[in-house]
Amino acid sequence: MKKKRLLAAIALTLGANAAFASPAEDVITPDIEKGEREFEFAYGTDRNDEGKYESALELSFGAGITDRWATELGVEFERERGEHMKYSGIEWENRLGLIIDEDAPVALSLLVGFERPRDRAEGWSSTLGLLSETTVGRFLVNANLLVERNWDAESEDEGDEEGDDEDEEEDDEARTTLGYQWQVLYRHSHRLYYGVQGMGELGQWDDWAKRDDQEHKIGPAIFGRLKTAGGQRLNYNAGLLFGVTDSTPDYTLRFKLEYEL
Repeated sequence: MKKKRLLAAIALTLGANAAFASPAEDVITPDIEKGEREFEFAYGTDRNDEGKYESALELSFGAGITDRWATELGVEFERERGEHMKYSGIEWENRLGLIIDEDAPVALSLLVGFERPRDRAEGWSSTLGLLSETTVGRFLVNANLLVERNWDAESEDEGDEEGDDEDEEEDDEARTTLGYQWQVLYRHSHRLYYGVQGMGELGQWDDWAKRDDQEHKIGPAIFGRLKTAGGQRLNYNAGLLFGVTDSTPDYTLRFKLEYEL
């Protein structure tokens, strides 16, 4: 039972950000706990090879509505070096259980998410993903495949409407991107997991970008749980990921804290 509770805690602590490029992005898990409610605080910062820093902060509230549906609503903030933290958008994420039987070798859920940036010229985006999880001995393994589509984004060359229809169609296709997430965690104890995780973006879903134009990062991560004096649970996780291509930030440091009601 204790093992199951910690796995659920990890799932809830991990579970919210489908935005590929956000420094606060973490690995989403398929687990759904009916009746579970939590507030989440997530923060991440990264730096590229030019020394440019970017930070992101996310505040969200999530709940397990049924045995097969969990939903989460959040607000996002961002900051570049020399600027103040500013509101950047809202997101709504849903996880729909496909295989939830505890005796099944693999747990599967469908991710359906929507994001609306503050800048209306950026349109809005939707994310569809397949989330998987399995255990092998004392190891917890997750692997996710995500497709993100941008809609109604304004073109920089809106004035050339005629004669550019073909280019617009190509731009529309280019706004559908393919991403992935994975992690392997070792159960050190009932309250502590640690391991390695990775995530990235390959480019257009049916025409991947060149390797140096793709984003791939990998690094160590740790997950744990604490109890407050009142008996509530505080779940935390942190990771330090390193870029392995020219288009990926040199490093990304992220942290998430979740308070269960």
